[in-house]
Amino acid sequence: MRFRFLFCLIPVILISCASRPAVPAEDPLIAAEGTAAAAPASSDKPASSGTAADKAKTASTKVPFAKAPPTDTASAAVIKEKTEKYSLSLIAAGDNLFHDSLINSHKTPEGTYDFSSIYTEVKPIVQKADLAFINQETVMAGSSYGYSGYPAFNTPQSLAYTHADTGFDIVNIANNHAMDKGAAGLISTLDFLDTIEAFTVIGARKEGKSARMITKNNITLGLLSYTHSLNGIPLPKDQPDLVSMIDKNKMTQEINELRPLCDFLVVSMHWGAEYLLEPDSSQIEIAEFLALHNVDLIIGHHPHVLQRADKLPRPDGKETYVIYSLGNFASHQRERERVIGGMLVVTFEKEEEKLSISDFGLLPVITHYNRSFQSTKIYPLYAYTEEFIEEHGLRNLSMDFFNNVTKRLNIDIIMQDPFN
Repeated sequence: MRFRFLFCLIPVILISCASRPAVPAEDPLIAAEGTAAAAPASSDKPASSGTAADKAKTASTKVPFAKAPPTDTASAAVIKEKTEKYSLSLIAAGDNLFHDSLINSHKTPEGTYDFSSIYTEVKPIVQKADLAFINQETVMAGSSYGYSGYPAFNTPQSLAYTHADTGFDIVNIANNHAMDKGAAGLISTLDFLDTIEAFTVIGARKEGKSARMITKNNITLGLLSYTHSLNGIPLPKDQPDLVSMIDKNKMTQEINELRPLCDFLVVSMHWGAEYLLEPDSSQIEIAEFLALHNVDLIIGHHPHVLQRADKLPRPDGKETYVIYSLGNFASHQRERERVIGGMLVVTFEKEEEKLSISDFGLLPVITHYNRSFQSTKIYPLYAYTEEFIEEHGLRNLSMDFFNNVTKRLNIDIIMQDPFN
């Protein structure tokens, strides 16, 4: 997969590292292929608006006096030189933040909730990725907790089925709203998500280690996730690890345990200050800390606006790729910087002991809704039109504005389906 990009082209960086040691099959961190194995309170309130091959062609032809093919060791060595090359594509989406208006506008006449229409324009892209990540900002504790938006979110559980159908399979829960319905609400959410076989849930657990591993296409990703805040709600004394918090000592321990077991280590970070267009000092300091521990990729979220990407030096001579914030995915926030988000697109490659990231780009997306906060849909920026801008609930949008946002992000901008 190679992209055509509108803007700046960042060179492909090849990264080589020592091969992963063999791990006993009973290691609890190992998952089956493709399956799961304090800051100020947030204000996520909606702001005021303004060939198969042809066998005949491969059939052998009799040649007079032809000699049998050699079977000496030199010929065998030539054959052995041919090595397998594997690749794994990952898409990562930002904050999925369901306000009251977003919930209520998708209630059916039968009293159920159908959110599938929100994702129809990005679904074909997400489904083509080998793995797809989403930060699910709100719990899905069930109807008994009452459906609600800001400030204590609880979203209908049908949203999770929509995520699975759309193609998401890595669901992050470590964020500042994880405890909005208390420990019981989070545990109810985890119990429910555990029934969806496609999901690998990261950032929260009822018990056991926080690390998760996924092996696909002969490449193993290690996954960790942390949040800077729970909006002041304490974790239960008997479950202090229910949600993974930013704690350098704990993070160091978990990274050191996981790093030798995987080809690539990916860390999800819920961090920073809301609505800042640049990463703050805490984000930069933590990103440098993670680079010091040889993390391959950092997926950032929480500010609800797009922030830039970086490549940070590592002690092993490679680089840590970081996107500080992917902005919003689905939400009804009502400022123009909050309706443009992005899907990170990364390709991991493996050839014997050589490991590399061959693609690192951002596909901008627009959250569309009309002036009645209906017809919510996420569009790739390349598919968004002037007609949609005229219909949007915000009146101060323009294509120039969207393009100017992407110019400050320090990352390849993808303006076509990355898998075509």
